[in-house]
Amino acid sequence: MPRTSLLSPWPSARRVLVTGSEGLVGRALCRSLERRGWETVGLDLRGAGSERGDVRTPHRVRDAIAGCGGVVHLAAVSRVIWAERAPADCREVNVGGVRRVLEAALEATPRPWVLFASSREVYGRSRRLPVAEGAPLSPVNVYGRSKVAGERLVDGARTNGLKAATVRLSNVYGSTSDHADRVVPAFARAAAEGSAIRIDGAGCTFDFTHIDDAVRGLVAVIDQLEGGKTPPLVHLLTGTPTTLRELAALAVSLAGCAVPISEAPPRAFDVAHFHGDPSRAREVLGWEPRIPLREGLARLVRDFRAEIESVAPAQAAP
Repeated sequence: MPRTSLLSPWPSARRVLVTGSEGLVGRALCRSLERRGWETVGLDLRGAGSERGDVRTPHRVRDAIAGCGGVVHLAAVSRVIWAERAPADCREVNVGGVRRVLEAALEATPRPWVLFASSREVYGRSRRLPVAEGAPLSPVNVYGRSKVAGERLVDGARTNGLKAATVRLSNVYGSTSDHADRVVPAFARAAAEGSAIRIDGAGCTFDFTHIDDAVRGLVAVIDQLEGGKTPPLVHLLTGTPTTLRELAALAVSLAGCAVPISEAPPRAFDVAHFHGDPSRAREVLGWEPRIPLREGLARLVRDFRAEIESVAPAQAAP
């Protein structure tokens, strides 16, 4: 079903606003919802036409929410390194944007539900692994602190009567259109084209979640919100730790070619070790990850290789 106009005046429980609709998760979520019969409204700085907009601009957010039964708030400065380089911009988008969305939702009639996407970065360097949702929040970087602030704003809006839920995502991957410097697409592309891989912090461990699994989890939360329930905060992750050294080796193995790998120290603002406990999502949502890293990474390497091979003949043409 095609996306609806931002200015549609008629409220619909089957119409949802997705902020950050041009990002990795946003694009996949919109496709999934549309297949299920939803109308989706996008709001993104990279959007086209009426779907181009900034979550920091109150009237754009109010216009976008009008007529929607729900909001999935994904828009964010989404890279830890970008937040470190431009902390004020990160706070304006990741905190100010959440505030604008919640204010508009509380003012709307009827009020839509809101689903906020947070991050495993809120835990910082947790002492106990795997990390459960009730673990202390102790972020070590600007991005993590901005997500904690966003969660607290959502909690405050809920006490004011807004139906709102939060999920925490972890290292979502699975598309060649993802940011090229994210670790999974960077390693997969390098392996596919046979170029060198550099690992910053080879022993660091992370919990890599395929985009298809993440989207299924978001849809499960949406189903509960639509059904009148407000699920507790949940992780959408695998619970399986993988070191960056293992990730690079797996990408090279799946590509079936020799690729030079170099190692460098980890960055000071990165979390060194994380994997989470997914059991609450299983209990509350009936959700479990289905795509193991080997399968998801193999798909991504194949997709990159197909892109590279499709470009090569065009470049060779006279």
